[in-house]
Amino acid sequence: MFFKQIEDKGLSQFSYFIACENEKVAAVIDPKRDVDTYVQLAAEHGFKIKFILETHIHADFASGSLELAAKTGAEILASAYDTNEKYEYSFKHTELSDNQIIDLGNSVQLKVLHTPGHTPEHISFLVYDLSESKTDPKIFLSGDFLFMGSLGRPDLLGEEEKLALAKRLYNSVSTKLTDLKDDLLVYPGHGAGSLCGANLTKGSHSTMGTEREVNVYLKEKMTEEEFLKKIFATTPPFPMYYLRMKELNANGQPVFGEIPKPANMDASSFEEDALPFGVVIDTRHPLAFGGAHIPDSININMGDALSFWAAWMVPYDLPVYLVTEHENDVEPAVRSLMRVGLDNVKGYLKPGFGGWVSNGADFRDIPQASALFLDDMMDAGEKLTVLDIRSDSEWKEGHIKGARHIYLGELKDKLDKLPGNEETIFCICGGGHRSSIAASILQAAGFEMVYNVYGGMNAWKAAGLESTSSN
Repeated sequence: MFFKQIEDKGLSQFSYFIACENEKVAAVIDPKRDVDTYVQLAAEHGFKIKFILETHIHADFASGSLELAAKTGAEILASAYDTNEKYEYSFKHTELSDNQIIDLGNSVQLKVLHTPGHTPEHISFLVYDLSESKTDPKIFLSGDFLFMGSLGRPDLLGEEEKLALAKRLYNSVSTKLTDLKDDLLVYPGHGAGSLCGANLTKGSHSTMGTEREVNVYLKEKMTEEEFLKKIFATTPPFPMYYLRMKELNANGQPVFGEIPKPANMDASSFEEDALPFGVVIDTRHPLAFGGAHIPDSININMGDALSFWAAWMVPYDLPVYLVTEHENDVEPAVRSLMRVGLDNVKGYLKPGFGGWVSNGADFRDIPQASALFLDDMMDAGEKLTVLDIRSDSEWKEGHIKGARHIYLGELKDKLDKLPGNEETIFCICGGGHRSSIAASILQAAGFEMVYNVYGGMNAWKAAGLESTSSN
């Protein structure tokens, strides 16, 4: 059996490529949107992709199933348990039922387990390497049901359905995992950093034995009431883009065939055609963005987190235009945006921001503050607000005394919680990249006195400055 885990670090998402080496047929589970990864892998090893399997209708990333099916002719297999639910698959697929067996050549089998709770239709897969054993599965592809150290959140369908789903999740844990052996390898749909569950532990995989020792939902014998209380107490922030992503994945994503190539735009056309109609994402380093940037642009630094934060911050109904440090950043940026359904990337600025300045166009800046400068301003009694936009867990581990905490993903909806232009706002995160996103959002919303604390809490602590923690 050939088995490979493929990681999208920005979304903490895992997809899987499994093949029968005897008959050279393969299956892909939960593919990301830019599917050339799987096509190239199949070509390198001489495999033909026969099946594409979906564990559930995803909320956090755009599925690549239709794209991969169009490229390979593979058959899409998905849950039979979406009927009459809030979200149903509306594209052509073959339905899978509990305990159904999928033969992948003559040496690999996958057994379907219906594991509802994260979503009603959720299914997981037991993978059998028949060359080793016909009775004991080797791998448990748990999707968003069982994570390392956690379980899938049960509130994706809204407040009115989360109690029923949480009860189904409790039943899935109580009935579907009991007979699985301790040495069974567990490969989940997400790793640490995903908001599809709470407090996921780091790593790429686990075992059932390990999870029974460390996973709070498995190591303790809980009543249903205790289980519900615990899982609701730890539910992470709800990204509103999840609702749109559920609809997109239920209806089926548009098929491109190739990675879209946005137009190369000079400064004049960018100013005339982009700014009045779309949103500008500036992927340059926060220090470069802070020095000069196009008014109202959003600074999401090029890197693994571009997908995640663009999904939170960028409207889906507007065309997107890019400002990049280098032209070879454009395609990776397009890929990152495709992975969260931001498909309408119309153009990018060439020859970079220097061309914008040379053209005489307007630009703005966001001053960068060191940790020591912020400390001096606080000691001087200046009228200011320290806005900490990190996660709850980061905030609890240590923050500046008197700081205001608003998680970055929720900032756009909580701008009314901040003082107006009578106070200077210092945005702070761990190192200065997320806080630059926050500063750009505030400036675009009309806040005039905004600083980005570059170096963030890491620099604050390194300088020996005082912080406080929360229990």
